[in-house]
Amino acid sequence: MLFNSSIFLFVFLPIVYLVFWHLTSKRARYIWLAGTGYVFYGYWNPAFCLLMLFSTLVSYTAGLGFLRASTARQRKVLLIAPIAVDLMLLAYFKYADFAISILNAINDVYGGTDLPMLKILLPVGISFYTFHTITYIVDSYRGVITPTRNFFEFASYVSLFSQLVAGPIVRFRELEEDLENIDGKDRRQYLDAAWSFFVIGLIQKVLIADTIAAVINPALEHARDLSSTSAWLCMLGYTYQLYFDFAGYSNMAVGLGFLFGMNIPQNFDAPYKALNPSDFWRRWHISLSRCLRDYLYIVMGGNRGSELRTYRNVFLTMLIGGLWHGAAWTFVIWGAYHGLLLALYRRFATVWDARPQWLQRACMFLLAIIGWTMFRADTWPDATALLGSMFMPTAGIDVTGTAALLVMITISAAVAHLGPTTFQMTHRWKPQTSFALAALFLLCVMRINGPETSPFLYFQF
Repeated sequence: MLFNSSIFLFVFLPIVYLVFWHLTSKRARYIWLAGTGYVFYGYWNPAFCLLMLFSTLVSYTAGLGFLRASTARQRKVLLIAPIAVDLMLLAYFKYADFAISILNAINDVYGGTDLPMLKILLPVGISFYTFHTITYIVDSYRGVITPTRNFFEFASYVSLFSQLVAGPIVRFRELEEDLENIDGKDRRQYLDAAWSFFVIGLIQKVLIADTIAAVINPALEHARDLSSTSAWLCMLGYTYQLYFDFAGYSNMAVGLGFLFGMNIPQNFDAPYKALNPSDFWRRWHISLSRCLRDYLYIVMGGNRGSELRTYRNVFLTMLIGGLWHGAAWTFVIWGAYHGLLLALYRRFATVWDARPQWLQRACMFLLAIIGWTMFRADTWPDATALLGSMFMPTAGIDVTGTAALLVMITISAAVAHLGPTTFQMTHRWKPQTSFALAALFLLCVMRINGPETSPFLYFQF
């Protein structure tokens, strides 16, 4: 089920909201949120609900084990075993065919027999809820949280529909207080912010990201044949499309959280205003960046060793972060690219930081566009062809709808580079502003009731 769909807006959400606030006990609200999360998730494929339930049971059981474990060895087993199960599930569904394709490429070199591809259907959101369960286990092991004894409380955390399939990656400790006080919430406390965040996110997705996508997607089907101008226009358009698509989802998730008394953390902080690679990753997909830092980079040693080890840790963290996004070489190379940028910035920070801020921002934005070219391309040859067209004068296909794309790029640039973030807004609007948002919401509804509904880009991860 999509946030930008009529069945969600006019059937699922009203029912879930009205029943939730009609219920008064903790247990009833936990069960309702958990159950509706499974309905939301099962709308794509009910069979995948069993996979999420299994992962939830494994992590919940491990949490109970931490409450009873009396030795360091027992705690270590409770840490490693459930994480291994979660990672094996993720590896099978997301990376098995990628691994087979690598083995087949090696077999082709040495004359071996190719293995058949499994053609596994990737469960929506598996990377996100796997992160939720793993962070819960690690935080329980570290003593950062006290594992809950209430299964339905934990199940409602994992299956919370507002952030289930595309984040933000919310740690249990970030929602623990809200979940514990779920029966004492005031329905009206966050109501203004709730509808405001949700509508702004819907506008970002439907009116900005999807409008750009309608122009650039047909052109990028012929990525190797684009002219230099068209390649730049498409990748500049994609840079803004991806931002408003994912930031729009995250804003909608925050708004939906507020509707049920949940404070879902900020996931974007004006990333295209970033001054350098490190600043970019403090602003882009903040929840993922923090998870990679806390559960991977620091575990590998962080910056506690030699300078060379620190560079290695930075590079490997981003390499794995790239692979987390998808089972394809384009994502691996994109992760390696950002790992290299972070390492180079760490080495030459004093030189970079001495430049004027406008130049730092412009250079970082250009580096981000180059990275998004690898991220967007279906194959590495497509990526190299696009980059070649962008940096070497090339004649080729022109984008159909250039004028409309330029208008949308201009609007997107003004909002992304000059405007406030949703977390910087007060969300207490004057009547005329509320009317404008309501009008734009109706326009969104008209768009989503068209012949095609566009899924969120991060659903594929």
